[in-house]
Amino acid sequence: MPRFYCPQSLATGTIVPLPDLVTHHVHVVRLNEGDSITLFNGEGGEYAATLTAIEKKRASALVGVFSPREVELPFAVTLAQALPEGTKMDWIVEKAVELGAAVIQPLAAQRCVVRLSAERAEKRHGHWQAIVTAATEQCGRNRLAQLEPLIDFKQWLAQTDAQAHILFSPRATQTLSNWALSQPPQAVTLMIGPEGGFTEQEEQLAVAHGALLLSLGERVLRTETAGMAALASLNAIWGEV
Repeated sequence: MPRFYCPQSLATGTIVPLPDLVTHHVHVVRLNEGDSITLFNGEGGEYAATLTAIEKKRASALVGVFSPREVELPFAVTLAQALPEGTKMDWIVEKAVELGAAVIQPLAAQRCVVRLSAERAEKRHGHWQAIVTAATEQCGRNRLAQLEPLIDFKQWLAQTDAQAHILFSPRATQTLSNWALSQPPQAVTLMIGPEGGFTEQEEQLAVAHGALLLSLGERVLRTETAGMAALASLNAIWGEV
């Protein structure tokens, strides 16, 4: 059943106008009046709904029964991802949402090839937010991952909180799986470097702020692969899948 994000108040028995983007999607997938859909507003749970009107630029739906269904991870994961080249970040954001990341934090690190001005960073943030929404609709989550603004790596370290911070490094002597097997499920932040990884100076600074250096194994993973491998590992070890 098609699922759509509607950032507005939803209540059983009411007819609500659908956002412009949802109306567009209704036309794209060729839905008709009377078709069943699912609506969620990001506040938890979801509603069964029925399309009541479809016009060229407007559509509405009758909100039906509420379901408290949730598929969030029992532990909050923040993916702190240094900007990769090209459109790789689009893929990273999409897959991080599918794998359950609660927060996605884009980082500007020393070895990042991509350098965004404030204006371009704002535009990219809007683009990534749309990807978060689409991925949430597709994967069945009812809460949107929090997408933070792009920030310099050193500045972010100085203001981040004290939850477990993991930086993946080829110089690490302990693997993520060995560490996670000895730990209870908990909120964690996964720090992923750009192409070429974090510099030694950045690693040292992270360690000074309490980060733990871990490895993802003997093979060197690409920046767009590393975070997904880490998320999947924690899902498996801590009981999600």
